[in-house]
Amino acid sequence: MLRILLIVIIANAAMAQVPFLGACPNLETMQNFELDKYLGKWYEVERYFAWFEFGGRCVTANYSLGENDSVKIVNTQISLLTGVAASIEGIGRLISKSDDPKLSVTFPSLPLPFDAPYWILDSDYKTYAVVWSCTNLGVFNVRNVWILTREPRPPVAVLEKSYQVIDKNNISRAYFIRTDQKNCPASY
Repeated sequence: MLRILLIVIIANAAMAQVPFLGACPNLETMQNFELDKYLGKWYEVERYFAWFEFGGRCVTANYSLGENDSVKIVNTQISLLTGVAASIEGIGRLISKSDDPKLSVTFPSLPLPFDAPYWILDSDYKTYAVVWSCTNLGVFNVRNVWILTREPRPPVAVLEKSYQVIDKNNISRAYFIRTDQKNCPASY
């Protein structure tokens, strides 16, 4: 039983992002979230490391309404190593009320599908969104943060709004990786 528990913990840590000691901090999410305004295409500009995005460029996320009040998620990227485009489909479900920006996301095609938190810390819906994910794993936690924008290469002012949200929530900028959005196909 201990071996199975250890495998599950390691698998979750591997799927996840950057490890930290202690429990996940309880960050404040945006107020009066409007899902219909959040839907559509977003470009990943910066993120914490995640193995499932290793070597990816031209990363996008497209959100649309799914069945039974769910959110259909299609994440795409192009491999830096092979130049091959890949996508994965996921399902997001609002955790509580409709104006709460906390979702639980799963990608059913993964070998070990699991629910991951997806909290929108802030967004103006038109230019930027800052998304947070954190999972407790005993004495440590694993985190990811994404800066998403509606443009592949946003103006500095848009990034500054995102950084203000990150700084307000005491999220370390030291772990951010810039996503390559140069020379991407027009279909992205």
